[in-house]
Amino acid sequence: MELDPVIHAPTRLQIVSLLAAAEQAEFGFVRDTLGISDSVLSKHASALEAVGYVHIKKGHVGKRPKTWYSLTEVGRAAFTLYVANLQKIVSPSGLTVLSD
Repeated sequence: MELDPVIHAPTRLQIVSLLAAAEQAEFGFVRDTLGISDSVLSKHASALEAVGYVHIKKGHVGKRPKTWYSLTEVGRAAFTLYVANLQKIVSPSGLTVLSD
C-alpha cells in the first residue's frame, strides 16, 4: 500500500480534502479556509490539475475574474484510495478517531 505522492504533500492533501466535500470551490474560499497565499494555492492546484485530479475553471462574476476548483472523478478516486491506504497503515496502532 503506497500513498499517492501527488496527494501526500500537506497542502495538496488539504486542497483535495476540501474539494472532496464540495462540488466546486472558489479560489478565495480555498485560500482563506486553508490559510495559504495566492501563489501557494496556484502552484499546488496546478500540480493537481497536471495529473488530472483537479479541474480549474476560470470565468468572471461581473467584471471580476474568478477561479473555481473541483475534484475530477480521477481525483476523487485517487483521494478515496489515498484515505483507504492511510487507514490501513495506521490501523495496526489500534487508534480510533472519534467524530464530533
